[in-house]
Amino acid sequence: MIDQPTLDFPQAESDDSLNLATYAQRAYLEYALSVVKGRALPDVCDGQKPVQRRILYSMSRMGLGFSGNSGAKPVKSARVVGDVLGRFHPHGDQAAYDALVRMAQDFSQRYPLIDGQGNFGSRDGDGAAAMRYTEARLAKITSLLLDEIDEGTVEFIPNYDGSTSEPTQLPARLPFTLLNGASGIAVGLATEIPSHNLREIADACVALIKTPKLADDELFALIPGPDYPGGGQIISAASDIADAYRSGRGSLKVRARWKIEELARGQWQLVVTELPIGVSTQKVLEEIEELTNPKVKTGKKALSLEQTQLKASVLSVLDVVRDESSKDAAVRLVFEPKTSRTPQQELITTLLAHTSLETSSSINLTMVGLDGRPTQKSLRQMLLEWIEFRQSTVQRRSQHRLDKVLDRIHILEGRQTVLLNIDEVIAIIRRSDEPKAALIERFKLSDRQAEDILEIRLRQLARLEAIKIEQELKELREEQGKLEEILGSPAALRRLMVKEIELDAKTFADPRRTLIQAEKKAVVEVRVVDEPVTVVISQKGWVRARSGHGHEAASFAFKAGDGLYGTFECRTVDTLLAFGSNGRVYSVPVSLLPGARGDGQPVTTLIELESGTQVTHYFAGPMEATLLLSSTAGYGFLATVEHMSSRLRAGKTFVTCNAGESLCRPSHVSGTSGAAPLAAATHVACASMGGRILTFEISELKTMSHGGRGLMLIDLEAKDTLAGAAAYARSVRIEGLGRGGKERAETLEIRSLNNARGARGRKGKAADLGFKPTSIQRVE
Repeated sequence: MIDQPTLDFPQAESDDSLNLATYAQRAYLEYALSVVKGRALPDVCDGQKPVQRRILYSMSRMGLGFSGNSGAKPVKSARVVGDVLGRFHPHGDQAAYDALVRMAQDFSQRYPLIDGQGNFGSRDGDGAAAMRYTEARLAKITSLLLDEIDEGTVEFIPNYDGSTSEPTQLPARLPFTLLNGASGIAVGLATEIPSHNLREIADACVALIKTPKLADDELFALIPGPDYPGGGQIISAASDIADAYRSGRGSLKVRARWKIEELARGQWQLVVTELPIGVSTQKVLEEIEELTNPKVKTGKKALSLEQTQLKASVLSVLDVVRDESSKDAAVRLVFEPKTSRTPQQELITTLLAHTSLETSSSINLTMVGLDGRPTQKSLRQMLLEWIEFRQSTVQRRSQHRLDKVLDRIHILEGRQTVLLNIDEVIAIIRRSDEPKAALIERFKLSDRQAEDILEIRLRQLARLEAIKIEQELKELREEQGKLEEILGSPAALRRLMVKEIELDAKTFADPRRTLIQAEKKAVVEVRVVDEPVTVVISQKGWVRARSGHGHEAASFAFKAGDGLYGTFECRTVDTLLAFGSNGRVYSVPVSLLPGARGDGQPVTTLIELESGTQVTHYFAGPMEATLLLSSTAGYGFLATVEHMSSRLRAGKTFVTCNAGESLCRPSHVSGTSGAAPLAAATHVACASMGGRILTFEISELKTMSHGGRGLMLIDLEAKDTLAGAAAYARSVRIEGLGRGGKERAETLEIRSLNNARGARGRKGKAADLGFKPTSIQRVE
């Protein structure tokens, strides 16, 4: 049963009818509230979901807890599940058993609440044995949740059929929401609370009780970060952890821990002993198998270049991997290097970068708060709400105990009266028809005292008993004074809370398992041998790379109907740029291009081209190379290869092209051409389809690192478009179509180009070329 907020639904047309929209809204909201509060999210007070709370309470009723230092004999898990389902949780037995199993797994919970015997699963994903085989009892630490449950500390509500009652929360003596954490998905909400170290949480609670306005920096110094059950290492910066704690949401970088074991004859091996939260040895082995023996992706005929390169990279440093985990070593993954000369850090970095040995762990501090509402809270809010709950619990416990003490004092005071007048009391009882009323009238007793006197045994009327009553009264009155001080003094209440928290921490605290040490994320840099290479691109977009420079264009063969677009003499460390018709630029490392054997590979297989887009132009060169980019609308600007490069296969939008416009062929301004540096261009030549030419100094252009439309290069007349723009130092080559569609070309030297000199943005001069220009290129 859960408390549900009042909902204002649309009124139905009559008492006997309910429209579908109203019914659906009401039914879905009731379902959502039931899932959020009744199943998926933990309570900030005791850190338990309803099914977990019911399991623990049911086991406590069955006498499966600890009495002193000795624990109860475990019973079959099926008995526990049956009692839970029959009394408190009318759901599936498997769901209840799964919750019980998780509370017994030391790799799932930092402080397991159930002591399980038998097969309760493994971190590799192995399931637990059936409930008829396993046995369970409460762990000793569960006393922190259950010891005070019969002392008036929490509310009880009727169970689902009203036959008994169950607690709404457990009187947790420490904030188990943070100690064991929680994970769950509700309707529209989810939670991912990591586990923490008991000593650190206890110290933070004590500090906040003493100083409620404790600074964040001091609080985070006491709780530096999560403490996962399986250990591992948190490599996120302290500021990132603090931000996650402040907002209640974040992500931490976690990695495994390892050691290097030296072997005979200079050999060595890497042994992983702790894994990140949520990672199993089986998962790591599967990832290693996928890296070293990759499968062809769906829809592909062969392994991609990335898969092949990654396989070679891993196999160059790793020889063998073994799982030597056992009862003695919960995690022991052994990695043998390719040779003893393999750098240790190189093997470590490769494994961290490509497997789950380094991964992320999310933080989402969503839970049901003191007000009964599911909310995302900060770490400070969680602790303050738990402290408020604990304060209320201690007050209720003290008041409950005080009531019992006062009742006992009342009884003992009546007995004292009896012992002082024992003969008279006996006489009244012997001769009176209503001794109770007579005793009340004679000795001014209460009904409760008189009833106790009439039920007292004769042996309790001995003189020795009077001494015991005096001693007990003295002790009870001292206890009464202490309880009244606690209830009447907030300072005394806080001192008691601090004392109890410190005592519990001393009893159950253990060392931190997870190392917190900021490190940089592991990144493997693919080492590429810097060699000269010639990139060959066909008109239909087939690309390949041939070693060396100085190849004759006629030596390259192409498929039928295809021809040469261009060759680029560059290096293996350079980048190939592909320019889309929509102004998007795609980049591919030259080292990933296929070899010159055969016809190469379509460039579209190396990039993710947008639908309806075509690759129109290409360039290959170093990152520092500068290009002149222009559009048929007559606008252009300068940019480097580095500005246009992107790690994404989908490229990046760079040149703004409106409807009906397209990108002209890029022109190489400066950088290197093959092995030799390219002379920096000093001027720009623009040629329009209408036959007009304009040249101006390149200093009139600007470099745009983020791309865009650029500046106007030439003022085009109506229906005229820019055929291209080329940066040059000495001469340019203009290509076009003559009469009958015959291809024509002409090279213009500086003297001819100077005749068309003007300021950028002018109309230029009509050139008597004898053909219609289609492109313009720089001549080295």
